Amino acid sequence: MARVRLSVAERREELLRAAIEQIEARGVAAVRIADVAAALGVSNALVLYHFSTKEKLVAAAFARAAEDDLARLRKLLGRRTTALRRLRSAVRWYAPTGQAKGWRLWIEGWAVSLREPALREVARDLDRRWKAALTEVIGEGVAAGEFRCPDPSGAALRLTALLDGLAVQLTSYQGTVSRARAEEWVDQALARELALDDGTVGAPER
Repeated sequence: MARVRLSVAERREELLRAAIEQIEARGVAAVRIADVAAALGVSNALVLYHFSTKEKLVAAAFARAAEDDLARLRKLLGRRTTALRRLRSAVRWYAPTGQAKGWRLWIEGWAVSLREPALREVARDLDRRWKAALTEVIGEGVAAGEFRCPDPSGAALRLTALLDGLAVQLTSYQGTVSRARAEEWVDQALARELALDDGTVGAPER
């Protein structure tokens, strides 16, 4: 069966999706241009035509994954409900015990970004925009009188630091901490930052 001819934008999107899947499966160090090409049944030359080097393909794949995560975050924080519910939904989705995918991908990315400036910029931008989004919704909750938080940006940094650290423990060192205990710690941290009772944070939405 002949392959459907794709536009340049569609082909790049297809290649990036395949690259993300291969990085998650094999790791950044082990993945090759040939792996991405084989996954789609295309030539190595086609992949190189669009990205020229493995390093550029990997950086673009991480940028695409970052945009996916940020799009989901914007959707959660843009819901027409209280700031607390929006914040809780975002934190629980992003937490390593939640439904967010790609923690193995991002742990790989953090390691490689120490040596790759382009990837470091992608990771730094994702981190900055995630913290900014949390800071904004925390500020909205404070302004609405839902909770107290004298330092929204500091709270956002501390929450993300906890979530990132738990992601490493649960993904790289399985068995170190249980999912239930990690969920409990996340709820407790959120309650502390917002000066709320643990039960208020952990209450199910209606």
